[in-house]
Amino acid sequence: MKKRYIEFAQIMKDQLDQALQQEEKIEACARIISDTVRHDGLVHVFGCGHSQMFGEELCFRTGGLVPINAIMIPQYNIYPKVRLSQVMERCEGVAASVLDTMQTSTADTMIIVSVSGRNAAGIDMALAAKEKGMKVICVTSLGYSTQVTSRHSSGKLLKDVSDIVLDICGVKGDAVLEDERVSEKFCSTSTVVAMSLLIGIMGQAIQNLADEGIDPPIWVSGNLDRGDAVNAEYIKKYKGRVDIL
Repeated sequence: MKKRYIEFAQIMKDQLDQALQQEEKIEACARIISDTVRHDGLVHVFGCGHSQMFGEELCFRTGGLVPINAIMIPQYNIYPKVRLSQVMERCEGVAASVLDTMQTSTADTMIIVSVSGRNAAGIDMALAAKEKGMKVICVTSLGYSTQVTSRHSSGKLLKDVSDIVLDICGVKGDAVLEDERVSEKFCSTSTVVAMSLLIGIMGQAIQNLADEGIDPPIWVSGNLDRGDAVNAEYIKKYKGRVDIL
């Protein structure tokens, strides 16, 4: 019996190792984020469909930075209807209005996750964020993105409108395993690789702040006795800025 779980894990590790070779870009992202926190800005995180989980993971997360704003719009989510999410992510002219509903500043940073980098919503969000003076970081798979066409009227891909492009080193279509008896490739690597990169970047940003003598705001587990009291102060400070609070 083939141990496909081991094969998948090895491919995922290889892709992550390759992605981690982008040290200059990774450290630049961390510097941008630490600068944002130092200047009392927010780091906004946007994605459609399954890519909304990156905002969910980074926002209000134990051990994570407090000023992370997950842009969680139900119409972009796979729930309640996955087909609606697909329609919305391809729909041009909406994302900028979504950003207009949120409190932003020129000190802010926008992170956009799109594995293919081709859909209109992510490209629109990048353009809208740049218009507001933000730095835009995109997390995408260049091996995928460079082999598909844009669904935006500009003809551009997300990588073309971002300040820093982080490559998660995946393949076209994202799925990596094959079996001659199975009609399609299966098991995608993008979630594990991209999530590992982003959490690691947040860790480096925290380290940067500590090196500057700054004790950054970090969420504490609500299951620790002191967690609720610590977090209550952060919620009070950031309510109205971090959208979900």
